[in-house]
Amino acid sequence: MLATKDRTLAAAALIFTYAMIIGFTDNYVIVIAKETGLWQFHFTRTCMALCLLGLAAVLLRLRLRPVNLRAVLARSAIHGLAMVIYFGALAFLPVALVAAGLFTAPIFVLLISRFAYGHAIGPVRIFAVAIGFLGVILVLGPEAMSGASLAALLPVIAGAMYAMGNIATREWCPEESAETLLAGFFLALGTIGIIGMTALTLWPIAVPEGADGFLQRGPVWASSEFYFWTFVQAAGSLLGVGMMIRAYQITDASRASVLEYIILPASAFWSYMIWGQTLTPLAVVGMVLIVAAGAMIALRAKAQEADYA
Repeated sequence: MLATKDRTLAAAALIFTYAMIIGFTDNYVIVIAKETGLWQFHFTRTCMALCLLGLAAVLLRLRLRPVNLRAVLARSAIHGLAMVIYFGALAFLPVALVAAGLFTAPIFVLLISRFAYGHAIGPVRIFAVAIGFLGVILVLGPEAMSGASLAALLPVIAGAMYAMGNIATREWCPEESAETLLAGFFLALGTIGIIGMTALTLWPIAVPEGADGFLQRGPVWASSEFYFWTFVQAAGSLLGVGMMIRAYQITDASRASVLEYIILPASAFWSYMIWGQTLTPLAVVGMVLIVAAGAMIALRAKAQEADYA
């Protein structure tokens, strides 16, 4: 395995841009959810994203062929399964509880990095994870800590698998291009979309109207509005997720995972700009803690780079 230089500040810039892009596009999922289902959305978005990626590969001469096919497939499957569990839990658990579970990922990244790969984890990074996760809880609200049950473990399992996929980006796939991993990610979600659409076609179930039926809804004839916003999602995801993947390739996963907390403030910013949704004072405090956690990681990395310069 080739050594990969750690560039935490560059990774922070990539993750910030990724968060602003994804925060914008994800705010329009509610528009998509009113008409179609999650599975059709994933399949359609994958088709659009792969067409765009294929065009970019031809024009920019990008390398899509994997160096280690098994590693890329394994990473894609882990991330895809994490998203299935995450979105599946949304069917019967509060959104705040599910989101809080997924954002346990940085904790699992620290544990896996330390005990599976023997990476040294300093007190600053541990403290940053704790501060960032506290900020997440404050942003999501008190309900994120309630409703503990066996079912409530599902988002935590999703968080653990998301952490495994993020670690795999650097540990298993250091020689892969970001576009190769991006193609694998979308192929996994597209495959999941096909499976979900097929299952709901063969075994249809009752579907609530509007966005409430997002998970249960099978394939439908969609309007031009669906295809427009799904295309925006595909283009935004290609750019944003590609940046996120690259960030995990150029810095330690335990640093990148804390920096990824910034997606919550980014989503809140766009929710206010687009829909006029405001935050509670408690949520504002949470945002400050999240930003502080990311700043601690970035400043600590800069100090370490200066020490070794």
